[in-house]
Amino acid sequence: MHSLNGTSVAVIGAGVGGLSTACYLADAGADVRVIEKNEQLGGRASRLERDRFRFDMGPSWYLMPDVFERFFGHFDRTPTDYYGLTHLDPHYRIFFKDGDEVDVTPDLERTKRVFESYEDGAGEALERYLEKSRENYEVGMEHFVYEDRSRLRDYLDLDVARQARGLSLLGSMQDHVENYFDHPKLQQIMQYTLVFLGGSPKNTPALYNLMSHVDFNLGVWYPEDGLGGVIDGIAELGRELGVEYETNRPATEIKGREGAFLVETPTGPLRPDLVVSNADYPHTDQELLPAERQGYDADYWESRTYAPSAFLLYLGVEGDVDELAHHTLVLPTDWEEHFGQIFEDPAWPDDPAYYCCVPSETDDDVAPDGHSTLFVLVPIAPGLEDTPEQRERYREVILDDLADHTGTELRDRIVLEERFCIEDFADRYNSYDGTALGLAHTLRQTALFRPPHRAKRVDGLYMTGGDTTPGIGVPMCLISGELTAEKVFEDHG
Repeated sequence: MHSLNGTSVAVIGAGVGGLSTACYLADAGADVRVIEKNEQLGGRASRLERDRFRFDMGPSWYLMPDVFERFFGHFDRTPTDYYGLTHLDPHYRIFFKDGDEVDVTPDLERTKRVFESYEDGAGEALERYLEKSRENYEVGMEHFVYEDRSRLRDYLDLDVARQARGLSLLGSMQDHVENYFDHPKLQQIMQYTLVFLGGSPKNTPALYNLMSHVDFNLGVWYPEDGLGGVIDGIAELGRELGVEYETNRPATEIKGREGAFLVETPTGPLRPDLVVSNADYPHTDQELLPAERQGYDADYWESRTYAPSAFLLYLGVEGDVDELAHHTLVLPTDWEEHFGQIFEDPAWPDDPAYYCCVPSETDDDVAPDGHSTLFVLVPIAPGLEDTPEQRERYREVILDDLADHTGTELRDRIVLEERFCIEDFADRYNSYDGTALGLAHTLRQTALFRPPHRAKRVDGLYMTGGDTTPGIGVPMCLISGELTAEKVFEDHG
């Protein structure tokens, strides 16, 4: 059992990684204070509430329930001590822009028949694909996600070589999926999760086929009160462990070192023994640390590949939107152009692929009676010009596209509308170029190639969140908190 009794820790940023790290450190006896720039906890997993409409502003998929069970289980709790869960059926709906519509459901036999309708033998190929995905998930999670192999020498032993044998470590997701399916629509169904990993089929390692096990086998769930309810649960666990939280208190500078830190804030400094930053890694490194203590130079951050930003419409509408499922994807039959306009030749997408979330299909409490709550998310390149005129133009593009390809006409029914885009990500979350997610999961930015949890030039400063290992997404950030805490225990426990 690690002990941090008598050690004070400041955690900068109340995103999932920061909240998770705080729980582990407080459980070990540390005196933990979390300070958050914005008005609520959760980081990108914030809520937007207006006129009795309630939205998850960021993440909205509850995936990998085993990760949440493990997290709460470490503290002798379960997720259901804090929130209920509903298994969604369908998991999600896909509208292809040529008129096809596909529901992916918990019934694998039904899904196999859908696949078979597109390509002879595809049902059996799906079974083989998911078996490989399950193997990658089980081995990858145990040996390469929960174990933080952050140095090259961590891979140079026989045990790691034995575990890695057979994993899809090399090649791209595009190459891997093409080994199983010829039909482009089936390839898209197997690859849509790459948007949530911040990559494209061509730049994401084949290892991430493990996400199909998450999707098809572990299922898609809706937590009571949405992802905001999960944040409430994690924060409540932290309070039970002794964590203190302060919102509306940004960190403006990190000075000092282990045992003698000075964290500057607008309402006065904190003087902790140790600091954990859950602020975006480039912001911490380039903006909060003095130049001589920065781990990387500006050219390093400029050279990274960043996950997309997003154009978001949060809409409260009169009536139902029964054409849409709780999770709905609208995909062009050829999405290479959209990915090209994110990663290769940045521009506002001409024929966008996008995602709609309609939590009111499952949860009556997120909208007033007789109304629906939904948001539309279009992945776009970070760093694009983001003006009010551009947002207005693109709003019209998306509302037209939604009506044309899903039959959902919203214009005359909108009673509440909020927009969120690149400039908002940069302002609210201090994100580099307004990326919605952080560093993408390319082959050169996975595992030991992501920035480390220990600050390179400041003893006693640690990093957590999606820019570190294991990476992007709420479950990964929960695990990041565990890995960061382990580094603290190794050094001070």
